[in-house]
Amino acid sequence: MRLVFAGTPAAAVPTLRLLAAQHEIVAVVTRPDAPLGRKRVLTPSPVAQEADALGIPVIKAARLDDDATAWIADLRPELGVIVAYGGLVREPLLSTPVHGWINLHFSLLPAWRGAAPVQRALIAGDEELGATVFQLVPALDAGDVHAARVFPVPEDATADEALASLAEDGAQLTAEAVAAIADGTARPVPQQGEPTHAAKLDLADGVLHWDEPAEAVFARYRGVTSEPGAHTTIDGAPLKVRELARAAGADPLPPGALRGVKGGVLVGTGSEPLLLVRVQPAGKAAMAAADWFRGLRVADGETVRLGAGDEPSVAR
Repeated sequence: MRLVFAGTPAAAVPTLRLLAAQHEIVAVVTRPDAPLGRKRVLTPSPVAQEADALGIPVIKAARLDDDATAWIADLRPELGVIVAYGGLVREPLLSTPVHGWINLHFSLLPAWRGAAPVQRALIAGDEELGATVFQLVPALDAGDVHAARVFPVPEDATADEALASLAEDGAQLTAEAVAAIADGTARPVPQQGEPTHAAKLDLADGVLHWDEPAEAVFARYRGVTSEPGAHTTIDGAPLKVRELARAAGADPLPPGALRGVKGGVLVGTGSEPLLLVRVQPAGKAAMAAADWFRGLRVADGETVRLGAGDEPSVAR
């Protein structure tokens, strides 16, 4: 088939690569170059870089406007495929390809419609993740389903790690859906069940509240890593939590209280403690939590506590 592909992040690259090996991709649409790193260097999206490597024409657009629609229409695509592009496909572009557009979404629709399905599922403590290929319609993630598959949540995986795994599985699922459309056997079915919504994450979603049970704190850490990132405070100063782990068998600690141990720093929660492995204090590079804790020079009998990221100060 003649395909047009729209996507932006690394999670879309496996699908682009697989479809390019099986079909003719006449164009790739992606978001404009974005500033990255400390020096804010304008950098093409992962999808743009892959398309260049494959020799596929690329259009970089923050929104799919009249110019983008005309450019795509001139290419006469039979099907559009979208994976995490980051923008809406509206009419008349929605109907421009002969078979419309299909979308790979990283949830079991109608669960977790929206921008951050994997992240929200992990924060909620879901035991299963999934991928769904559905027919794009004007309503958000509401179209008929071409293919869906359940995947177990990788043990203790962060959102980045879970999404990388789903991206590979979702690529195969999308390829199967495209093949069915190509040979005329596709029979999409309406979504079943009550929708839930996966709003885009912001900094506030990354606040770790140590008075919550350990499972809830750890679930939030997993869901917000690496973006927007988990964080807390110490003495009112921000502290990013780069790596957090379970701490089986550790003696209880009050919520937020710290205790240095081999391999890291225990932090109390509303139930059992968790283990800080890597942290990043304000204005410094990420470091081993044990090194950071030694630098605090905590006196014997003194208790140091972390607070929620929205607290102005924390008592020592």
